Amino acid sequence: MTPPDKSAAESPFKGKTGLLRIWNAFKYSLAGLRAAHRHEDAFRQECLLAAVLVPVALICPVDSTAKALLIACVLLVLIVELMNSAVEAVVDRVSLEHHRLAKRAKDIGSAAVLIALINLAAVWALVLLG
Repeated sequence: MTPPDKSAAESPFKGKTGLLRIWNAFKYSLAGLRAAHRHEDAFRQECLLAAVLVPVALICPVDSTAKALLIACVLLVLIVELMNSAVEAVVDRVSLEHHRLAKRAKDIGSAAVLIALINLAAVWALVLLG
């Protein structure tokens, strides 16, 4: 039995290499950030939070490792929110009908954001108060 041709199942955009691939990936990433900012209220709110917390982290009287940790926690919230928004978009693309698996996927994504926010609060509290 002959194995199936993998290239038939992959995206036609996978063949790009080198600087063109990097440039295209950068453009797609910017488009994703714009889309999230335009369509996702939670992402906009978390961007505002980041706009406040990143400068605060930079001026905090802690060592550079602690500053990096504070900023990393803020960025982690944005990353998890982007992933959650992507999952929600895919679930909605598949079907807008109420389905227990669609609800589960969206709830799990939301839980991931909640854990990232709890992590942010815990790390900031430990670094600044501990």
